[in-house]
Amino acid sequence: MTRRGEQGTVTAFVTCLTIALLAVGGLVIDGGYTLAARRRAFNEANAAARSGAQAVDEAAIRAGEPPRIQPARARTLAMEHLRTAGLEGTVDVTGDRVTVHVTTTQQTTILGLVGVGPLTIRADGSARAVKGVKAGDD
Repeated sequence: MTRRGEQGTVTAFVTCLTIALLAVGGLVIDGGYTLAARRRAFNEANAAARSGAQAVDEAAIRAGEPPRIQPARARTLAMEHLRTAGLEGTVDVTGDRVTVHVTTTQQTTILGLVGVGPLTIRADGSARAVKGVKAGDD
């Protein structure tokens, strides 16, 4: 025996529950993909900066001067690394430091169905040239 006016109540509840579950699933899946893309962007920015920091002016080192980076070569090495990784970015060289700025986009799968995305991810990495590295304390 059913009461009048309660028909369709279960259908509305199931619809709301389905939408809520899809939203949570979208946040979990797309959020995970976005975090992975962000981590990759930071890793590649740091790796590109390390590549650029290897463009040390050897003549300055041999002359006993502090490490200097050859700016044009550093930019070339860093951009080559980014290109190999399939990313775009910019490179700044200041003194003995190389800084790489990466910008990439992450497409959304589930959240894209409701108009969220693509998401822009920005990451920075830096490295500097040093003369000699001492491992451990003696």
